[in-house]
Amino acid sequence: MLGLEELKNHREIIDLIDWDMTPEKAVETFLEWGTGWARKDDFARYVGQEALYFVIYDWETPPGVTLIRRTMKEADEIARVPAPPEMVQRAVAAGGRKPGVGVYALTDELKTWLQRELGC
Repeated sequence: MLGLEELKNHREIIDLIDWDMTPEKAVETFLEWGTGWARKDDFARYVGQEALYFVIYDWETPPGVTLIRRTMKEADEIARVPAPPEMVQRAVAAGGRKPGVGVYALTDELKTWLQRELGC
């Protein structure tokens, strides 16, 4: 798994990151039991289609964000980037679920920080 400095050296990965993808939207888009079919055009159209997006696993220490590559067949963790703990805590709180058991989307604050760190 790549770290922040290694990820910075892979512009071909960074350029493919979907900054609007969330864990919920990934399920809807790529998994047959998601609700993407009900949303008309928002579903995976072919076997090789993939999305790269960041998530927060709120049980990890130290706090960070994980880059996921999602396809119709699997999800792979590509990179893990330590993030400011207070930003991660605010993102988890904004998710509104019980802390310690969830997978959360990035907040705008975390996206901006991460894009700056990656030179986007």
